[in-house]
Formats: sequence, structure tokens, C-alpha cells
Amino acid sequence: MLGRNTEVPSCSSNVVHEEVVARVREEMPLEETLYDLAELFKVFGDTTRVKILYALFAAEMCVCDIAALLNMSQSAISHQLRILKQARLVKFRRQGRVVYYSLDDEHVKQIFDQGLTHINELT
Repeated sequence: MLGRNTEVPSCSSNVVHEEVVARVREEMPLEETLYDLAELFKVFGDTTRVKILYALFAAEMCVCDIAALLNMSQSAISHQLRILKQARLVKFRRQGRVVYYSLDDEHVKQIFDQGLTHINELT
């Protein structure tokens, strides 16, 4: 893992701070929204998909280019791109017979950058 102490401190009393619980309950997003957020973060749980996103930060690329860069089959890359597209992290455009992939929007890079910033803080 990331080398952090795994001991979790807990309260020694059973006092519930009702006002805090009520306020936070009101601010919590809908269950469906939280589910969608969890699904989004699952997409980042695959190293190949993270590598593809990192490559697309640098340039718009076709499947052949990404496959060559990552030393993987075009079929494997296409499968991962399909998942990234379903999560609205990448988009594509056709130019003749070639399909080029790029980041869907700037938010994707921001999510990635925040994750890298967090990881670099831990080291």
C-alpha cells in the first residue's frame, strides 16, 4: 500500500453529536450520485487505463499509437478505451479510417492531477 500507519483511532465514548450528524446528512448527495462517483473512481483502478489517460494528456492518439506506446494489443487497448468512453473520460473523432482519442474535457486532467498531488504528498 502507501506505507501509512493502519491503526485507526476511535472514540472512547458513545456520544453522538446529533447536530453534526443532521447537518452532514442534509449535505450528503443522493445515493445514486454517490454510486456514480464510486463507479467513476473504479475506472481509475486499472493501471492500463491510467497509462492510457496519461498518454492522452500529451496528445490525441489512435488505438495503434496507444498500443505501440504501451506494448499491448490493439484489442486490449480498444477494450480499455471502451470503458474510458463509457465513463465519459475520453472521446473520439474519426478522420477517414482512423479514430483518434482524446480526453473528454479538462476535468479529467484535473482529477488525475489531484490524485498525483495526493500521492506525491505521501512520499
